[in-house]
Amino acid sequence: MSSEASRVADDVKAQLQIKTQLANGGSGYLSDNDSAGRGGRSSRSRSTRGRSQPFFIGVAGGTASGKTTVCDSIMQRLHDQCVVMLSQDSFYRGLTDAEIENVTSYNFDHPDAFDTAAMLDCLNNLKAMRAVEVPIYDFTRHQRSSETRRVEPADVVILEGILVLHMEALRGCLNMKVFVDTDDDLRLARRIQRDVAMRGRDIAGVIEQYTKFVKPAFDTFVAPSRKHADVIIPWGRQENVVAIDLITEHIRMKLQQPELRRIYVNLEVIPSNYQIRGMHTIIRDASTSKADFVFYADRLLRLVVEAGLGHLPFTERSVITPTGSPYVGVDFAKKLCGVSIIRSGESMENALRACCKGIKIGKILVHRVGDKLVEQELIYEKLPADIAERHVLLLDPILATGNSAARAIQVILGKGVDEGRILFLTLIAAPEGVHRICRTFPRVKVITSEIDEGIDERTYQVVPGVGEFGDRYFCD
Repeated sequence: MSSEASRVADDVKAQLQIKTQLANGGSGYLSDNDSAGRGGRSSRSRSTRGRSQPFFIGVAGGTASGKTTVCDSIMQRLHDQCVVMLSQDSFYRGLTDAEIENVTSYNFDHPDAFDTAAMLDCLNNLKAMRAVEVPIYDFTRHQRSSETRRVEPADVVILEGILVLHMEALRGCLNMKVFVDTDDDLRLARRIQRDVAMRGRDIAGVIEQYTKFVKPAFDTFVAPSRKHADVIIPWGRQENVVAIDLITEHIRMKLQQPELRRIYVNLEVIPSNYQIRGMHTIIRDASTSKADFVFYADRLLRLVVEAGLGHLPFTERSVITPTGSPYVGVDFAKKLCGVSIIRSGESMENALRACCKGIKIGKILVHRVGDKLVEQELIYEKLPADIAERHVLLLDPILATGNSAARAIQVILGKGVDEGRILFLTLIAAPEGVHRICRTFPRVKVITSEIDEGIDERTYQVVPGVGEFGDRYFCD
């Protein structure tokens, strides 16, 4: 690999790693015929492998920057997945008669030129695994065709367009955001070639439109959207193979993760193995004795605490070993505290103390009746006086609806703690609770060992779950 390729590889890896930390079929390729435009392309495989939601990728950049080429390259490398591509160009709104009369003065690069509501509706339907009818835009008549293109649900949905990262509503739908960065002169040359050959325009008209509308719109809307990208790809006259390969590798990694981990970058499920599964089997067994339940629950809770501590900031530290040699390592973060949600959360205190010698631990009691918080929900709280200066590990072994945890987080935030300094540690989580916490508090890191099926509507217990964790842990 050349030094330039190595530099690009390192740069893309770094971008992917940073975003992850802020967080964590058939073969071949099938494209629709050219007369249909770029509204929807797909890989051959139609199997969605049972996933409940697709992985959304947004690819933005200036006009003729190579966005479609990047998307095609990603799709070809993901040939064993079901992938579809949507173009923002398909969602141009039809021009009025007055606008058509002055079409040379119409700005096609302004956000108002697009039907954003239709784009969002399309993405939301695909997210719900429903097929959609994508408009086909006729660039010679500046109207939508009477025909549409049917796009089926897929594992991966790629949305490309100049303003994909500019529009906040669209950004909120994306799991990964890519910006294709290309030299201005090269983009202009490509634009002239494309518009003359494919859109029936003359060279003088293309240059006039570029100078009057395209370049100002790029400077105003497109270029600033670069800051929202997870990855910025330098794209010149040759394909950036290294960047595409690394992005594809990252996408494959995400597709292998459980559904909720792809949606929320602030959720971590600790890697499972036979030992962890075996201990879960023991504590979930209704016939397990209290002694065995406590023993294996403590072991699992220790693993969750250790995983949580790994997300705290560290600083480099050099020490001298007994052999007299230097060793460069890291120093643990200072100013930590734990907060347990009474009563079950107290079961995690021993694991925390075993990992963090002398750590301060506060307590919060939230009164709940079933799944509904009563008016006097906060019964008791005793927290370190300097908690605002500390990283907080919030402890509750079972995350069900998330109501108690959300109230506890609100109490901690009310004490002046920054949201990004809170880690919520739980042994077992229900999807409902994960959605509640990760969506309401996007900077709170949630660490769990397993995500269960859901919540029993009658008992509000997690299923399959472990029953009443506090009763099994504390009561004889």
